[in-house]
Amino acid sequence: MRRQIHEPATVLARVGEDGTGRFGAMPVTFADVAKSEYILLTTFTKDGRPKPTAIWAAPHGDRLVVITQETSWKVKRIRNTSHVTIAPCDRTGNVKGEAVDATAAILDKSANGATYDAIGKRYGVVGKAFNVFSKLRGGMKNNVTIELAAI
Repeated sequence: MRRQIHEPATVLARVGEDGTGRFGAMPVTFADVAKSEYILLTTFTKDGRPKPTAIWAAPHGDRLVVITQETSWKVKRIRNTSHVTIAPCDRTGNVKGEAVDATAAILDKSANGATYDAIGKRYGVVGKAFNVFSKLRGGMKNNVTIELAAI
């Protein structure tokens, strides 16, 4: 007799994400996505095309902060429209759950120090190593903080 193997998503859909056995899952929230190690940030072009990017994000109160190059396309798109979506993903950007709407704001460069600290705290030794190399490459003056908030 062969054992039937279920994909994790199939099992979750049957049992329910809340573990109660009820059908249908609760809507995913900003806080749910914020717990993911990697987050797929989707920004939008002027004509509405989505541009997804896998990022690291660290909690800062009820928001998330991200450090990135000031000249990156995601920063340019956020300056055009603050509407974004975030979804849990793996390090290569493969989506692992539902996306939620959020708003993004580009903060003054004075916020970079706190963002580097938050990244180091959230991602441990790897995050601290990232911080060192980013700062050596001029990160404090060449990078900006993106703040993500729930709608």
